[in-house]
Amino acid sequence: MDGFTILEYPDERLRQPSAPVTAFDDASLDRLIAALQGIMTEAGALGMSAPQVGDHRQVLVIDPAGDGSDIQVYVNPEVLSKGGLGFVEESCLSVPGVTGSVMRAMGVKVRARDRAGELFERDLEGMAAVCLQHEMDHLAGKLFIDRLPPWRRWRLRAQARRRAAA
Repeated sequence: MDGFTILEYPDERLRQPSAPVTAFDDASLDRLIAALQGIMTEAGALGMSAPQVGDHRQVLVIDPAGDGSDIQVYVNPEVLSKGGLGFVEESCLSVPGVTGSVMRAMGVKVRARDRAGELFERDLEGMAAVCLQHEMDHLAGKLFIDRLPPWRRWRLRAQARRRAAA
């Protein structure tokens, strides 16, 4: 979408931490947010982050309902508190064909900025909390597979190396 391509594991750019957004009057921020929303919606995904398209700014979008009815934009997000751990089955557009059960907080309080740079705080529960944490991992250069058991991570790395060599 508009020149943006989803990076796939084991692309090392997915491991690069993102930097905070400092310019909210930048047209490229609008293009990035629009692209993330478009890719997420087109793929039927619940979230998308800037590092997944090779942009290393702290920007993510989530759609916890998965139907476009509740698209939320978070710029420079930070989790203030977490509660209620649970296992959740996750997948990722950057790790196609892989699913896994990972532990996440089922409730989070987040502080972030909106598209215009206005600061806000929000309490998220359930899938919204899970989506936010998954996408924030991307901002830190982490993937959901990093939260899987070591034997499973080893097997996934071996499969990725074979795919890359083919």
